[in-house]
Amino acid sequence: MPARHDIAAETELWDTYAGSAFKDDLPPVFNWTQYAGHGPGAELLGEPRSVLEIGCGTGRALAYLAQCGVHATGVDLSSVMVKKTTECWGPVGVDFVCAEVLDHLRDSTQRYDAIYSIFGAVWFTDPAKLLPLLAERLEPDGVLVFSHPPAIPGAYGPQGMYKGGFAGRAMFTYRYSYTPRRWTSLLERAAFRDVDARVLDAPEAGHIGTLLVRAQV
Repeated sequence: MPARHDIAAETELWDTYAGSAFKDDLPPVFNWTQYAGHGPGAELLGEPRSVLEIGCGTGRALAYLAQCGVHATGVDLSSVMVKKTTECWGPVGVDFVCAEVLDHLRDSTQRYDAIYSIFGAVWFTDPAKLLPLLAERLEPDGVLVFSHPPAIPGAYGPQGMYKGGFAGRAMFTYRYSYTPRRWTSLLERAAFRDVDARVLDAPEAGHIGTLLVRAQV
């Protein structure tokens, strides 16, 4: 059965997250993995003139790209986060939109050279609904790149996730976990090509790696 997202409840969850995650004294940075300085960088996007980050969070990656001369746009569900990022990174040329990602992609006519997600909306949105919309919002030969933790073996599809541990009022969302082979199939079904889906090892043996996926339209 498909996961039933309660957008109002998830908005509250991400607003709560924004209160603790955003630090206005941290510099722009672009990193696909959860380990600072590990793995490839923004070069996976090619040389885009325009980018969209879905589930853009703190906006630091967008600020990095904007400082490189890229027209950078981010969409995030949390109005708290968007207010903070607009105040911090708007002056360097980043445009932030507060919206649910599927609604934004359906309503927008804007196309981008690259769309990406770093532990963001690709991880938290049903790929059957999301991926075809992303393909529509990319320019010809545009690229989609995303990263998030790899699936736990044997635990695939939507996985429930509580915010703030296992006590207190329940706030939760769903994240979507698949093998690289399954991601390849989902992307090809959504009209993507040249899919490269793999798990990048952590810098220390035995630690959690990073699922990294790149595809073109």
